Parts: sequence; C-alpha cells; structure tokens
Amino acid sequence: MEKLVSNWSSTVHSLPESYVFPPDQRPGKHIVPLCKTIPVIDIGKLVGHDRSDVIQHILNAGQEFGFFQVINHGVSENLMENTRSLFKEFFNLPDEDKASFYSEDTNKSCRLCTSSFNYANQEVHSWRDKFRHPCHPLEECMQLWPEKPTRYREVVGTYSVEVRKLSFRILELICEGLGLQMGCLGDELTKSQILTVNRYPPCPDPSLTLGLQKHCDPNLITILLQGDVYGLQVFKDGQWIGIEPLPNAFVVNIGYQLQVISNGKLKSAEHRAVTNSKEARTTIVTFISPSMDTVIEPAEDLVSELNPPLYRAFQYKEFLSTYMACNGDTETVLEPYKLHV
Repeated sequence: MEKLVSNWSSTVHSLPESYVFPPDQRPGKHIVPLCKTIPVIDIGKLVGHDRSDVIQHILNAGQEFGFFQVINHGVSENLMENTRSLFKEFFNLPDEDKASFYSEDTNKSCRLCTSSFNYANQEVHSWRDKFRHPCHPLEECMQLWPEKPTRYREVVGTYSVEVRKLSFRILELICEGLGLQMGCLGDELTKSQILTVNRYPPCPDPSLTLGLQKHCDPNLITILLQGDVYGLQVFKDGQWIGIEPLPNAFVVNIGYQLQVISNGKLKSAEHRAVTNSKEARTTIVTFISPSMDTVIEPAEDLVSELNPPLYRAFQYKEFLSTYMACNGDTETVLEPYKLHV
C-alpha cells in the first residue's frame, strides 16, 4: 500500500527519479492543444436519414482518429455523477479498508495497484494508481467487489449494465455501417467486461512524467468516462492532440481486435494520459474484450480478391501474450499477425 502514489505524492516537492521518463517520452512543457475536430456524435439521433449520418460519422471517426465522443447515449447523468463520486470516495477510504485489494499479482481479478500491470519489472513508473475488476457476468463478479463504500455494488453494478448496453449499441451501429450481419460483434467477442478506475494525483512536475504511457488498447472497444479534468491525448499525424472533457459524454476508443475484424477499416490509435500539478484526475474505463479462446480474424464479408485479409487468424490469448511481451509497443505488437499482401 505504501507504493500507491496517492499515499505519498502530497509529501514530495520534486518528482522521484523512478517516475522520470526518458527525454523522448516526456510530455515536456509545451502546451498540447485541445482538439476541436475529434467527432462528438449524438447517438440519440437514430431515426430516418439521421441514422445513416450517425453511422457514417462513427465509421469516419474510427478510421481517421480511432476515437470519438458520444452524447445523448442513454446513460443517465445522475448515474454517471454517482459513479464518479463513488470512486473518488473509494480512493479516499482509510488504507485498512482498501488493503485487502492491494496486490502485485497480475492474475488477481479484483486488484488495487499502482503504475502499470507489472510494477516490479518497470524501469520507470507511471504517475497513477488503479483499481480493476471484472463486471460480467454481473452476479458472479459482484461477489468480489468492495463492500465499502456501502453503495459500491449497487452503483457500480447499475453503471456496468448501462455501459455494457451502450457498448453493444455502438457495436451494432458499426456492424451496420460495415455491412456485417447484426450481432456478429457480440457473443464470444464481448464475453469479458473489465472496469478500471484510474487515479492520477496532482504531480510536482507534469513535464517529466506520464500518468499512462503511449499505447493502443488490446481489446475490442473501450468506453471511457473522462470526468471534468483534462489529461487524455491521442497521437495523430505526427503530433499529440488533447481530447476535451465534455460534460456527460463518453469517449469511445477502437481496440486492436476491432481493427483486425474490420480488416483495417477502423484503427486503434495511440493515446496516453498526462498529469497536472493542481488537481487529482479520476477516470472510469470499461474494456469490452473477447474470451481468451476466441479466434480473431478479418470478417468474411469484408474480405475478397480485391480486398484480401490484412491479418491472419489468431486466438485472443495469443495476442495478449504478444502484447504483454512487447509491453504494448505499437510498432511491433501487430507484426506477427500481419499478412504482407
């Protein structure tokens, strides 16, 4: 527990050496502009001509940015706010109430830890703490969750169900846009649902460190509740751009598996989290992923002589093994799966 950044960060006035990133990875002191062109898509408009427009906006965003934000998504503002408040409350609990969840065992399913997935083997640590647990099937997973704060299971359970519905809704729109059979992005491809809460405390020197280093997500699709504090950046056209926190919006992120299934029509984009010196940032991330034994390959309907497959078939657990071995390195992680046509 003493390793948690939030337990000691307020007592230091300079950044510990183990949190200083190499010069080529640091965000530096230059200001990254908030991007006004990352699409904000109103998915409440799904009637008539508006439906086809919404779907086209999603496909364009998935191709150009790998990211977009959704509004009028059906998840109530009250539930979003309650969930945000709950996790802030969780991180502010006394240590004795959180200690049973702290672990450096990467196989533990409900886990409070610091930095990244493998703290012990890192040369440089990320400026964050995180709490992570499965959410599906709900009744089974809920037994592993904290009992404090007392409303944890009720609020997080409701939130998990609503975000799962939203992810399915977005995947159905993507299916329709790509010309795939409805439901083809369901079942085993969406078997796993993991919730991760990231806590980024105020940092003495945000120019030297990162809350989360650059990576692409290994899963199918990611739904992020960013909150009202800025920190998410996406790499596009050789530069970092900031994703503006919008009230009651979700950020949607295309994962590697959706890039493969779409045969490259959608892309997974590099992103990172920066810190700030003034206030803590709390984000709530839902990862929708295939089951470990699921075979991932380009969808048959998207492959032809004119559009040959760009990737070979593989099991998701094989990909995850490669991803971990590459430490998420975006230059190499997909290489073993590419078909050089």
